[in-house]
Amino acid sequence: MNPKQTLNRRQFLGTSAATAVAAIVPRRVLGGPGFVPPSRKINLAYVGCGTQGLRQLMPALEKTEIQVVAVCDPNRKSDDYPEWGRNELNDKIRRFLNDPGWARGARGGCCGREVGLELVQRHSARQRRSGTPAPCRAYADVRELLEKERDLDAVYIMTPDHLHGPIAVRAMRQGKHVVTHKPIANVLDEVRLARDAARTAGVVSQLFCSADQRNTPTIREWIASGAIGPVREVHNWSSRPFWPQGMAKAPSGSPPVPDGFDWDLWLGPAAARPYHPAYTHAVFRGWYDFGTGALGDMGHYSFRQIFEILNLGSPASVEARRSEYYEIEEFTWKKQVNRLSFPRASLIRWEFPARGGKPPVTLHWYDGGLRPPLFDELDADGQPMPDEGLLFIGDRGKLLAGFSGNNPTLIPKARMQQFAPPPSTSPPPADELDQFIRACQGGPAPDASFPRAYPFAETILLGTIAVRVNGKLRWDAEHAEFVQSPEANKLKSRKNRPGWEI
Repeated sequence: MNPKQTLNRRQFLGTSAATAVAAIVPRRVLGGPGFVPPSRKINLAYVGCGTQGLRQLMPALEKTEIQVVAVCDPNRKSDDYPEWGRNELNDKIRRFLNDPGWARGARGGCCGREVGLELVQRHSARQRRSGTPAPCRAYADVRELLEKERDLDAVYIMTPDHLHGPIAVRAMRQGKHVVTHKPIANVLDEVRLARDAARTAGVVSQLFCSADQRNTPTIREWIASGAIGPVREVHNWSSRPFWPQGMAKAPSGSPPVPDGFDWDLWLGPAAARPYHPAYTHAVFRGWYDFGTGALGDMGHYSFRQIFEILNLGSPASVEARRSEYYEIEEFTWKKQVNRLSFPRASLIRWEFPARGGKPPVTLHWYDGGLRPPLFDELDADGQPMPDEGLLFIGDRGKLLAGFSGNNPTLIPKARMQQFAPPPSTSPPPADELDQFIRACQGGPAPDASFPRAYPFAETILLGTIAVRVNGKLRWDAEHAEFVQSPEANKLKSRKNRPGWEI
């Protein structure tokens, strides 16, 4: 038989399912080229078995619609991952496995591809009558995984930020559905490439960014009802970063690469450099080359709600201020020029044009312990400034919520007591992973598909560029470039290492 005529399992099942009902149900109801009928599981590869990867792997394994057939991580297994608290992650895994003795004595979080594989296999064995786990394979190199796992339907990306874009684009161009933890990529041009790849391939894409925040429809309805009048300002502040930032120099020393850890694969598209643990695991976020700082880590959770509530598109401008510091060198104070990492604290300001009869909006971001001044309404109520928050300022009042829009209220308290909320007309959003599963099975696209998430993903990365460039930057959204700023335009892209080009 001609190899070109050979259909693998995924192609056969998807094609035959579509053919069988084509005379009855339009293809638009079935979904895109990778449609997976509800009668069978979605074959999924899970890429990234670090702390956050394992935290999200466990609930994913409990989705009966999913079959994890491969896991991938350049680290085989180690117990040196920082946790939110002592044994926070390890205890979650112990409860999931119903094994109190699992990883007993571990120094920190126990992670890596062998841990991911163990979770998949032990969970699978529990669910099957035979007690034998379904097949699942472990890989160090995601490129090898994509080459060998021919029956994949989808890829779940939980790697450090710098790998998101190359993996997502490569997978989508192979016809795989993609769900990724935020961000879509840590390079602006790669976010656009990922958006376009999702459209061209016709596959399902989903960005994890609190797209299931239940209060978002509520805030949108309150503002639409005129509760605070037309919104002109938004303030959003985070207590992050919890990890190191502000490093002006590369880490010193030459520690050996740990056994079982492939440093070259971890670097992926980023420029080569000597191994150092100051780059890896949960501390990668602070480096320009590997993360997106506090804004990229947390902003996706809140900006998704802001953009959904106010129907924002691309900003017209962005401007940032950042913390600076000095060190004593040869008995002289010397300012440290930082070209390597995100600042310890930053203020970022975007301006959005008027749209659809709504006024222009200015969006303010604060991190590193910085916050807006205490609002008069909170002061009048005797309330302190929250450590984190989201504030909408309209012509006739203010709406305050938790960081990503939870627990909304009008301030001061008397204003909320007098407020009669409009009847709710929007159903609560589905769980984010359920949205992805539903779309793979021919349902509507997820609320944070790459094309839909692009405006706020773009805005966030414009901010990560602004903290590296002095002055106000004007953004030409039509041509996707900064106006008369070669320095900023240079930061839109990255020259990926051979083998990682997209």
